[in-house]
Amino acid sequence: MVRSLLAVALLMAPLALPVHAKMPPDEFKTRRANLRSSLDGVLVLFSHTEGRDEVFRLDEEPNFYYLAGWSQPGARLLVTPTRELLFLPHHNEHTEHFQGRRSSAEDVDVHALTGFEEVRPIEKFESELDQALSEQDKLYAPLSQPGTDKLKMLYPFREISDAATLITKLRVKKSPAELAAIQHATDVSVEAHRAAWKRMAPGLSEYQIASVLWTTYIESGCEGVAYSPIVGSGPNSTVLHYSANQRRMDRGEVVVMDAAAQCDDYASDITRTIPVGGKFSARQREIYQIVLGAQKAAIAALKPGVRMSGPGDTLTKIAHDYMDAHGKDLHGEPLGKYFIHGLGHPVGLQVHDPGVDGPLEAGMVVTIEPGIYIPEESIGVRIEDVVLVTENGAKVLSAALPKEADEIEKAVAK
Repeated sequence: MVRSLLAVALLMAPLALPVHAKMPPDEFKTRRANLRSSLDGVLVLFSHTEGRDEVFRLDEEPNFYYLAGWSQPGARLLVTPTRELLFLPHHNEHTEHFQGRRSSAEDVDVHALTGFEEVRPIEKFESELDQALSEQDKLYAPLSQPGTDKLKMLYPFREISDAATLITKLRVKKSPAELAAIQHATDVSVEAHRAAWKRMAPGLSEYQIASVLWTTYIESGCEGVAYSPIVGSGPNSTVLHYSANQRRMDRGEVVVMDAAAQCDDYASDITRTIPVGGKFSARQREIYQIVLGAQKAAIAALKPGVRMSGPGDTLTKIAHDYMDAHGKDLHGEPLGKYFIHGLGHPVGLQVHDPGVDGPLEAGMVVTIEPGIYIPEESIGVRIEDVVLVTENGAKVLSAALPKEADEIEKAVAK
């Protein structure tokens, strides 16, 4: 990239940046109200920051965005049991020439744009925080962010608790608007997988399949990928987070395709394992059926009150025991030892959304993704779906994408 040419283009046509979320505006007010209803102190959050001439898109800080619904950098959020204040930087002509127009507390439309009744210039932050802390003992802030280091200097004798703990309790259960966003990202991801299957052929490179996924996301109106797509063929199918996508795919191999879109700021997460050339070998089909059976057993047992992992009869144990009971490796050993990762994780604003240590609850969205990876045979199989925990069981949000072996062979047949 030639930076000088980019700068000229931006100077000639400065862009207006998105300023707020695509969620209904009241969604963020409701989240903040839910937080304040149990808040026993002062909570401070910082949005993301950027370099002076940053040319890459920077994602919002998830917890800040979850509560504020605000995507411009340099902002701060202060919440007390009775107040919500958003602090914004002033206009900077140089920065706005390069990055697009920003909003400031002085703008006449700032309250409508932000959804906050109280918007202050950034230099008012410390005085407002002092006032809030004169009325409250506890201070919550993100312990992993640089902005908290300054808070520690300003208040050296005050304990700062992790704000993420409070917000995670809200984020783990999805609202109807969030569920709609996750479903949309999932639907687009399903179509991307189908398009990639149609493109699949021996002799193509993994990155050619990955490009189909990317293109489908963008053409469907999504902002991009929820994570770097994994297209692992042959020996690469046994590498869990393989994302180089550089190898030529040959007939007779399987491809682990783990890829999903990010749409309107929400993620999905889907994996299917596909035969290059259209047919599983007998051994590939055997391993595939075992992984599929383990996934079905786990989903059948998924309901409020069960645990994903840990001691006892967890979903992970159910999947592992199924593998051990239904197949052997080339040395006669049970296959459970080749299941080398967790069974699932929460999905939401992030593809690996934060979770709490405890049983599943209705309203949570998780993945169920058992896998068997046998490097000795160059066979890796993972099957992953996005699942909503309902009051009585589970709803597979990605059910529209086939996963029965016969259905997949039919879908990729030329």
